Amino acid sequence: MGHAAQPATVEAMMMESTYTRHREIAWRGGRTSSTSRLVAEESAIALTYNGSTHAVMMGTPADLEDFGVGFSLTEGIIARASEIGSIELISNELGMEVRMWLDGDRAATLAARRRAISGPVGCGLCGIESLEQACRAPSRVEGPGLAFHARDLLHAMQALSPLQILNQHTRSVHAAAFWHPRAGITLVREDVGRHNALDKLAGAIVREGRSACDGAVLLTSRVSVEMVQKAAMIGAPVIVAVSAPTALAIRTADEAGITLLAIARDDGYGVFTHPRRVRLPEEAAPRAGY
Repeated sequence: MGHAAQPATVEAMMMESTYTRHREIAWRGGRTSSTSRLVAEESAIALTYNGSTHAVMMGTPADLEDFGVGFSLTEGIIARASEIGSIELISNELGMEVRMWLDGDRAATLAARRRAISGPVGCGLCGIESLEQACRAPSRVEGPGLAFHARDLLHAMQALSPLQILNQHTRSVHAAAFWHPRAGITLVREDVGRHNALDKLAGAIVREGRSACDGAVLLTSRVSVEMVQKAAMIGAPVIVAVSAPTALAIRTADEAGITLLAIARDDGYGVFTHPRRVRLPEEAAPRAGY
């Protein structure tokens, strides 16, 4: 996959515009004060393929090549990063554009997909297509023989917070990270949107030639069905999240073969699906028939 050279102004904008300082009148501890704080930026990010806009997301204007590749993978637009011929980042006063050019077969498939969902709003086709996409069957994750100590997964979640550089400044962004049992946390991506953070992580994993099949995805957000679907698309066998899952996320993780460990905090955790990959303390081992 080739990458078009980025103008220095684009790189500078991405680095400098992730947060800005704003004045605030703060009331804390029973007292009012005039102060300022760093606030995370949120920008419009257009994802375009072969000259046509596919989606416009609101997100953090950083790691956008990772975002473009990750979104393309987790949404099923491509199967491999190599199917993107080139990526170019374009900035203007309205936001950012991640301009991607697909190879021939993928471009034709995406064009056919667009034609299939075009038509009047009242025709019903668009709604059916959207429901099918939202409830699509997840990719099946194998990960045979893997088993991680629960304490190691909890330690990984504890180690994530100091690595969230943008969140350290702003306290307002999500993170998605990849943890490996021997290497620890190897990648972290942040964004004001939790889906975006996971897409950026997915893109970073494949762009660095790594695999997600031998570690765990760590999330600082709740687990909705889309997060499970995206993790399944990159073959991640384990998801660990600080917040609770939805019922549909649990059902989808079970169907995908993903081990879902959530509400992972200092005082404990819950294993919702496929506990065979988690080595629990002896006193927490599940009873027969789990």
